[in-house]
Amino acid sequence: MRRDVYTSDGRRLAVEIGGDPGGSPVFLLHGTPGSRLGPAPRPMLLYHQRVRLITYDRPGYGRSDRLPGRPVSHVASDVATIADALGIERFAVVGRSGGGPHALACAALLPGRVTRVAVLVSLAPRDAEGLDWFAGMADSNVDEYSKALDGPDQLAASLRARSVDIRADPRKLLAQLRWELTESDLRVVADAAIRAMLERNYSEALRVSADGWVDDALSFCNSWGFSLGVISVPVLLWHGEQDVFSPASHTRWLADRIPGGTAVLHPRAAHFASLRVLPEIVTWLLGGRSRLAADRG
Repeated sequence: MRRDVYTSDGRRLAVEIGGDPGGSPVFLLHGTPGSRLGPAPRPMLLYHQRVRLITYDRPGYGRSDRLPGRPVSHVASDVATIADALGIERFAVVGRSGGGPHALACAALLPGRVTRVAVLVSLAPRDAEGLDWFAGMADSNVDEYSKALDGPDQLAASLRARSVDIRADPRKLLAQLRWELTESDLRVVADAAIRAMLERNYSEALRVSADGWVDDALSFCNSWGFSLGVISVPVLLWHGEQDVFSPASHTRWLADRIPGGTAVLHPRAAHFASLRVLPEIVTWLLGGRSRLAADRG
């Protein structure tokens, strides 16, 4: 079910609500580029786990209004606004890929409302001390974030050109990335259902413009607007060691700086393997025991 929620400054946020209407609320924050229609556990699994899943288009994506210059920290206010509109006081949060930094913002800035946070294949802050930020990163992402560091104009021109192609044929984003995919990722995207879901996700993300994509990339390369050291809720960080889009070294760096953070690193997995662990992640978010601990590196 989709509904629109409006922020105090009048912006529209497009929200999707699925799973068990009476279940435990879990916010799922999408990747980059992405939308509310992105990867999620199957509806029957959500009903079985008694989960009410809430996703939404970050500003500039899909049907949500843009917020130029938004820092990563903006997400806390938007998530709180959506929770208020839905009558939800306490909730868990999971963020995958570009949603990872945003999930951490919720952990840091909404400690009275967030119960647990899971972060899958996330980036670390661009100014992470002691981390070689680009080491092990695919050329496409190095190019994108290098443009972001040079300023918004060059980045916007590049991503807008790519988004025109992807809107015309959503298969093109995976096709553009295919030569950089590891064997692990190739096995995941070989699944026709996963591939169709990703294409639907990218199509919706860029349905109007590349603005959300541009603003995400810029926000990751600027100050996130919060301190990891203030996080007091349980945080689980999952990463595939073979990831070339957001290298696993980023999660190791994050885990060392998040009080009480737990890192699970899978030696044979890569970026898109995070789609397959989402059901186990949800089990952990609800306070249950998860088999993910067996994969801890």
